Amino acid sequence: MSRILDSIHEPSDLRELSYPQLNQLAAEIREELVRVVENNGGHLASNLGVVELSIALHRIFDSPRDKFVWDTGHQSYVHKLLTGRRERFTTLRQQGGISGFADQQESPHDAFTTGHAGTSVSAALGIAISRDLAMEDYHVIAIIGDGALTAGMALEGMNQAGHTGTRVIVILNDNGMAISPNVGGFSKALNRVRFDHRYLRAKELGEVINRLPLGPRVLQTGKRAKDSFMTLFLPTMILEELGFTYMGPIDGHNIAALEVALRQVQSYTAGGPVFIHVATQKGRGYTPAEEDAVSFHGVPPNGKGKTAPTYSEIFGQTLIRLMEKEPRILAITAAMEDGTGLRPVATEFPDRMFDVGICEQHAVTFAAGLATQGFIPIVAIYSTFLQRAFDQVLHDVCIQSLSVVFAIDRSGIVSDDGKTHQGCFDLAYLSCIPNLVVCAPKDDTDLQHLLYTATRANRPMAIRYPRGSGTGAPLLTEFKEIPIGSGEVLREGDDLALLALGVTVAPALKAAEVLEKNGIHCTVIDMRFVKPLDSKLVLDLATRIKQIITIEEGCTTGGIGSAVLQLLQKEGLHDVHTRCLGIPDEFPEHASQQFLRHKYHLDAAGIAEEVLATYSRVSSPPRTRKKAKTTQQATPSQIHGSPSEVKTC
Repeated sequence: MSRILDSIHEPSDLRELSYPQLNQLAAEIREELVRVVENNGGHLASNLGVVELSIALHRIFDSPRDKFVWDTGHQSYVHKLLTGRRERFTTLRQQGGISGFADQQESPHDAFTTGHAGTSVSAALGIAISRDLAMEDYHVIAIIGDGALTAGMALEGMNQAGHTGTRVIVILNDNGMAISPNVGGFSKALNRVRFDHRYLRAKELGEVINRLPLGPRVLQTGKRAKDSFMTLFLPTMILEELGFTYMGPIDGHNIAALEVALRQVQSYTAGGPVFIHVATQKGRGYTPAEEDAVSFHGVPPNGKGKTAPTYSEIFGQTLIRLMEKEPRILAITAAMEDGTGLRPVATEFPDRMFDVGICEQHAVTFAAGLATQGFIPIVAIYSTFLQRAFDQVLHDVCIQSLSVVFAIDRSGIVSDDGKTHQGCFDLAYLSCIPNLVVCAPKDDTDLQHLLYTATRANRPMAIRYPRGSGTGAPLLTEFKEIPIGSGEVLREGDDLALLALGVTVAPALKAAEVLEKNGIHCTVIDMRFVKPLDSKLVLDLATRIKQIITIEEGCTTGGIGSAVLQLLQKEGLHDVHTRCLGIPDEFPEHASQQFLRHKYHLDAAGIAEEVLATYSRVSSPPRTRKKAKTTQQATPSQIHGSPSEVKTC
């Protein structure tokens, strides 16, 4: 039996369907979402919750002429299915396939590239004002979740929209969840509207009072009475005070009811911004996701289960042990309690773990305030999201040199979520800040020791670690303090030095083993600290070994390679041949970590290939050249493929 979904090639195809057919289509879309996302990985529960809303939007509005801006963009899978990408949907989040987020380069139906929460209102307002300046006529719709609405940027955008009176539509997809259950006063206010039946009765009574035909004076009295009722029962009255016309709450799973509301907004002639409150259920139509929306927010691909605890889990368990011994330690997350490994911490220390919502800037300055009073706050944030709080890290923490610890999860290559979520830039944007220590562990054990060191450093310290499983080393019961700014020699060799950081240390060691068999003897250093750099160790190597390759899973501009080059230049060591391996000046695509590490020559084979390319282009090294000649050396193609373009700083 053919599916209705297979007949949807563009949004206009939806307008020919009856409501029973639309309900059947919604069921088919949910089946497709579950099938593809469980195979490829991705955001499942959030997309299951917006099926009917997405259908209704595309039936009433005319995309791409009308502009849809999906906040964060992780809930745009249904939108993709309805806008000509159904046949490619099985490539979701795959290398060369369609993105897991809205992507302007992918389709004209994606009006704005998204990936971080809270951006939709600002972007939509910019598009709407551009429309007005060009004297054009189309609708601009921002679809934002209640979790993203806690982001300060969303409220800033709404503040300007109300001030300018620009015709823009903001649709709140209210499911009571971000990734974890929402926190904060705004969320409580929305819940009062969703679940308090007195609001609906008050709203109806207010409308009756306002319609009383008793003359202008009494009508004005009626309006004041209506406002009083609305203010009493509707905390979102603040939206109308901001300049928005409020509509809702509307059942987000009733296509007919949604269409009635959207048609009213579409034909709204008074102008100005409109706020539509739509109540949905995260994970709708798929029982496992309905019962556990947190676990089904992001689903790993089938067959890609972990073999060891993740770095996030190691961080969380280590933090519990540290908090047991040090009562001044506090933990902070920005709506990522589960993702950062802090759920067990919240269970063990509910009064010392703070979820501030999707408010990274606030999280950092909140931590700064705590630190001024003698506490040791640990702020756990993904690398890509900490970018949003750069000013707070610099201005509120580091200028005062406060003892705030930044636990930077998902650093380096983050894989399938693509260019908006890669953690490649933290080394560069943090290393330029005075007073801040920046480091990366090479394995599970180092993460535990560095976290302990950070709690005793009495200064700002950032620890970056990757997404995925650790090495499987057991959790420690005792920790050691690592001297800040100290690297570690892991392997000795006279021909060439590999200066590796964090997750690149293990492949550097493997590469050195391969190269040893081919007559090239490498020193391998775990640098550990980007800032302060172990200058003494680097300079000692530079005077003895004139060939250095730095390796980091971050952008080469501003990372450890840049730091080493600056040091060598400062010391006048111009005869040291130095190359920097890392992420070049581009945004990495969505693909697996394995694929991207191979692409950028950050796996063992790639590092070995880069060493062979370097070794063959420089003058003979001392003492080992004759020995190397006696052993047949492998060519780059024998290690993996043909040599690629050399990447340097």
